[in-house]
Amino acid sequence: MKYPIGIQSFDRIIEDGYLYIDKTDMVYNLTHGGSIYFLSRPRRFGKSLLVSTLKNYFLGRKELFKGLKIDAMEKEWKVYPV
Repeated sequence: MKYPIGIQSFDRIIEDGYLYIDKTDMVYNLTHGGSIYFLSRPRRFGKSLLVSTLKNYFLGRKELFKGLKIDAMEKEWKVYPV
């Protein structure tokens, strides 16, 4: 089991087979509800990984999310300019 210590890139974590704790259902809820969010978290708390996950989600990279919770939730997989 490989741990992604110091890696903030979602696509690299998935493609290189690192351990990933699946919270993509929260990403789906974040993008489909509400309108404005303020991310105030301490250092080393996953902000960059969250932004990288959102980037790949909005780019429509469905293959990265295969087997994760969001794969069953999202039906359209639209591509947005990021």
